[in-house]
This record gives sequence, C-alpha cells and structure tokens, in this order.
Amino acid sequence: MIEVKNLIKSFPDKDVLKNISAKFETAKANLIIGRSGAGKTVLLKCMIGLMQPTSGSILYDGRDLTKMSKHELLQLRSELGMLFQGSALFDSMSVLENVLFPMDMFSNASKAERIDKAEGLLERVGLIDAKKKFPSEISGGMMKRAAIARALALDPKYLFCDEPNSGLDPKTSLTIDELIYGLTKELGITTVINTHDMNSVRNIGDHIIFIRKGIKEWEGTNKEISEGPETLQHFINATLNL
Repeated sequence: MIEVKNLIKSFPDKDVLKNISAKFETAKANLIIGRSGAGKTVLLKCMIGLMQPTSGSILYDGRDLTKMSKHELLQLRSELGMLFQGSALFDSMSVLENVLFPMDMFSNASKAERIDKAEGLLERVGLIDAKKKFPSEISGGMMKRAAIARALALDPKYLFCDEPNSGLDPKTSLTIDELIYGLTKELGITTVINTHDMNSVRNIGDHIIFIRKGIKEWEGTNKEISEGPETLQHFINATLNL
C-alpha cells in the first residue's frame, strides 16, 4: 500500500497540490482522475520521486520516500514499474529487446533466463508473435502492451501508469484497461493510474482519487460513482468536461 499524507507541492507562482491525503491499496487499480492542470501529474511525479514535495509524507508500506537516503531511494525505485504516456519504447530495439532492456541493466539472471522471462511477459500481453518487430512496425495499442511487459520485467511491487489510454480508440483502450486490471489482480501489485478517461473509471476503478485545482474533492469506488447521488456524477463529468 502507498499512503500520501498532507502532501503539498508549491511553485514560486502557484500552489499545485493542496494538502492531499489518500491511500492507494494493494492488488487494486487506484485511479487518480481530474482534468488537465488539476495536479494529478505533479502528484504522480512526487509519488515516484521525480519531484520533491514542499511538505507531507509519501509512505510505501510504511517507508517514507521524503526521508529516504539516496541508497534507499534507489532501492525503492527498483520496486517501481512505470508505463509512460507515450509508451517510451526504444525505436532502435525490437519489442523483445525493449522488454529485455531493464533486465539487461539490473538483473543478475543469465541471458537465457532473461530471454525466457521476457518472452513469458510478451506471451502474457499477447505480443509473442511480434517479438522481433520494431515499434514503428506495430500499432499504438501493441506499443502500450509492449510497454506494460517492460514495466513488469523487474517484478515491481508498485506499477504506475500515466494516461495509459492516451491516443487509443475506445476498443483498444478497453483492452489496455482489462490487461492492466488483470495483471494487478494476478500479481497482487499496487497499481496507480493517472487518467481523465471516465470509461476507465467505470470499468476498473477499484479506488478513485478525484483532484480538482490541486484539492482532493472526492475519494471512493466506481460503484459509488455509478450508484451514488446524481449530483456526484454530474459534478465529476462537468469538471472533466464530459
């Protein structure tokens, strides 16, 4: 579990995060939702150590990221998997080589073991037949699946996904949602997803943090949104411009 306590992030001209407290639960799809500029990307960057919060705590199973030494932070980062908005695959590497990359860098396993694991991950995301292809030769949805396989290469305890459905059509978006959700349950990891896609909220939102203008406006589940007061649904939809 990840717990954020009284998190504040200020820049010289603006307070972006305003005293946010929230829990991100293990083996659940935890969604951070809000319109562009709401502060959700800054929150995600603080949570993975790319930004230093002005004040507050970020606890990984009780370990406070904001108080970690460089060595401790390096250890924590080895437990994080990251799915970037644009997939961030290396154009000069095949799909298989992209998945192998983090293992080649950080794993002590033999080459044969690394290849076996990478192929197993590609099998799990439905890309084994595309392992020799390059990113330019596959679709956007396939690139996302390859990036998911790479994010899981080092067996992370925590998986962060930044706008995983960006640029995808509704059918492919649903496939990516279902894949991330299935892997979250299967592997028992803490998954945090940054999104403004209400279809993702409805389909896989085990736990949802709704941010508006740097303030946590609401926290709950997709069931509570769909079955809750009509005013709640209208408020969230209106804020996201839906």
